[in-house]
Amino acid sequence: MTREDILKKIKEEMEKSGGIVRKEQLCDLGIDYRRILNFVESGELIRIKNGYYTDRMDRFTEEELIAKLFPDALLCMESALYAYGYIKEKPYAWRLAVDKNTSKSRFHMDYPKVIPYYTEPEALEMGATTMDIQGNSFAIYDRERVICDCLKYESKMDRETFRSAIQAYIRDESKDISLLMEYAKARKVVKKVQSMIGVWL
Repeated sequence: MTREDILKKIKEEMEKSGGIVRKEQLCDLGIDYRRILNFVESGELIRIKNGYYTDRMDRFTEEELIAKLFPDALLCMESALYAYGYIKEKPYAWRLAVDKNTSKSRFHMDYPKVIPYYTEPEALEMGATTMDIQGNSFAIYDRERVICDCLKYESKMDRETFRSAIQAYIRDESKDISLLMEYAKARKVVKKVQSMIGVWL
């Protein structure tokens, strides 16, 4: 098979997979890793991250890439706060909650920047919901879970971001305080909820 034929085969597989192919898919087509590297070196393929390839990065928005590469992850912390409109500034990196047993190498990529939050499997699903962001479906924590996590990890957050998030939640007419207290017990932040949010209710 000529180089052009192999490239054509790769492009066809890529189109079937929504613009991104995995190394395993290419190996299944009989294309060995040396050949894949050769296409990357010549610029005909772009390595998004370990084992994932496309032909043009400009065909995807950041949102599309995150949705395609991490379908099992949930938007959390600053990424979720931004999605809910609780903070104005888009975070420089995507904060994703993932099962703590997931491979850490999945998140080694230059663009988009990803910060994983490794979470116990039983805590991962608490407050999980979905949201459409620019035509992409994302798993995301609901408002109450996000606020409890912010209280839990307050020391890791920018002070201004933390303050904006708490104030925006207090003003939010769709907040559910009984649900917030339920999560607060599970996340061990009941006292913080009472002192930082309770006083305003």
